Amino acid sequence: MKPLWLSLMLLLAACVPALQEVDPVRAPQADNWGPNPSPVEWWYISAYVPEAGIAFHWAIFKGYFTPRIGPAFLGLLYPGPFHASHLAVTDLREGRKFFDERSDFRPDAPRGDAIIEFPPLRIEQGDWKLIQQGASYRLTAGPLDLRLTPRKPAVVHPPGYSGTAEVGRMYYVSYTRLGLEGRINGREVWGEAWMDHQWGGQLSGREALWDWFGLHLSDGSDLMLYRVKKPPSAGQAEGEVVQLAGSRTDPQGRIAELKDLRMTPLKRWTSPSGRSYALSWKVEAEGLQLELNPVRQDQELLTTSTGVAYWEGPVQGGGSWQGQPVEARGMGEFVAGTYRP
Repeated sequence: MKPLWLSLMLLLAACVPALQEVDPVRAPQADNWGPNPSPVEWWYISAYVPEAGIAFHWAIFKGYFTPRIGPAFLGLLYPGPFHASHLAVTDLREGRKFFDERSDFRPDAPRGDAIIEFPPLRIEQGDWKLIQQGASYRLTAGPLDLRLTPRKPAVVHPPGYSGTAEVGRMYYVSYTRLGLEGRINGREVWGEAWMDHQWGGQLSGREALWDWFGLHLSDGSDLMLYRVKKPPSAGQAEGEVVQLAGSRTDPQGRIAELKDLRMTPLKRWTSPSGRSYALSWKVEAEGLQLELNPVRQDQELLTTSTGVAYWEGPVQGGGSWQGQPVEARGMGEFVAGTYRP
């Protein structure tokens, strides 16, 4: 007779659908914006709109309770997928940050109320919605009521994924520049946004930490910068860097790897929770010199729906590309680790 624990694990394996990890030799398609059979997946939209004194970040996460992700017993009760959403809005004129989050397990939500469909793309969690409408997207979530229209085609970031076998990999596609118009907190806004889709087997905050930028440059190009790290060991300020990935999407929408990329932290900030974040950076690559700084320091998000602590906020800076001066602005995301209230 099988022991009880083995029987439960076999039952769990039968309940959870077959999930696909990232194949590092097979790049994804840039038009892959629908749900995938992956352990973890997310969609992300952010923008820094200085003309309106606003920055925001919205994301929805999809995952499964597998023995690796845990807690494993929930896979028996809820084979998934399960969902969580984050929404952060920073009013730079008033110096205020608003954050809200949702999950399938919040007390006021019927389990499984999230919807993710494609094509066309339709993502809903309660009344937070991202709906594709022809060539544009409509995002309505809390104080956001926005229309987003891609100004460049979707791209696959070289080498097609972020991460490593050790910390987990995520396929990675983006709209690096979208026109944005609508209202936030009743204030009319217009500008440019960034939209990501990632899926694979990486557990944010537990197996992998990162420092990330999505930047719009004044010459019409866009930069993605990604520094993936292990969680720090005892006594370390930060974990070992296991991947540096960067790409430039030119004004015509053609993407290329940033060669000889280096990202050097310049200044750190300690949050009220006691976590340390590198917020000012020197970035160097073949043909590129940049210095980046936060527009506002106090942008830490402590999430109960996903159990992750991270900094998300507007950044700006300047430097040169191929010897020509450029200004940069966009969003930064720095994952510090896990969070338990």
